[in-house]
Amino acid sequence: MANFELIEAESRSRAGKGVARATRRAGRVPAVIYGAKQEPTLISLDPRVVIRELKRGGWRSRLFEIQTGSEKVRALMRDVQFHPVSDQPEHVDFQRLASGERVRVSVAVVFLNDTTCPGIKRGGVLNVVRHTVEVACDPDNIPEKFEADLGALDINDNVRWSSLTGVGDARPTILDRDFVIATVAPPTVSAEALAEDAAAAAAAAAAPAKGKGGKAPPAKAAAAPAAKAAAKPAAKKK
Repeated sequence: MANFELIEAESRSRAGKGVARATRRAGRVPAVIYGAKQEPTLISLDPRVVIRELKRGGWRSRLFEIQTGSEKVRALMRDVQFHPVSDQPEHVDFQRLASGERVRVSVAVVFLNDTTCPGIKRGGVLNVVRHTVEVACDPDNIPEKFEADLGALDINDNVRWSSLTGVGDARPTILDRDFVIATVAPPTVSAEALAEDAAAAAAAAAAPAKGKGGKAPPAKAAAAPAAKAAAKPAAKKK
């Protein structure tokens, strides 16, 4: 199952713009935890922790366990507000996770047996359509990852939602079709190879036509008799 990453926070007693500005002046980032039919929880975070999680990427689907004193709350980071000039985080919204209440989360897809895939061994290219899949699931059963086995795929074969393993009770948010995750595409000719072929064809077309015997007649030799005839003096009339 999925792992929750621990974030330490401090409690805030009041809400409001003035209180939020005071929190920022104190070197903290104001934040709120909402959802699960409970009152919002006001907290503040170390800005270095927020920036670290943002730089890692995929922060909207990462699972957090926020500890405030002795209390721990599981949540998803849903939104971050930034300063318009400095781009520093100014406010963070978390969604509280509650058992039995399904939440939307994106789960990464891991591809297996790519080195033994028949289509890839024949020169095919793995074209990944979705690196993650958004699903609705219970917070207690959020999959850590989905697995896609490429071991039996040939060129033009594909991986669909129904092909994934490790799904559990997760339901995709796309319900109208068995959507594609990845395909094994045919090998493609590179642009450089096409350019080289075009240049070779152009050079062949521009080459001079061959004469009899496989050699083009020399231009100087063909012009010599005419030059000699022009050099002879005209015959005197009697």
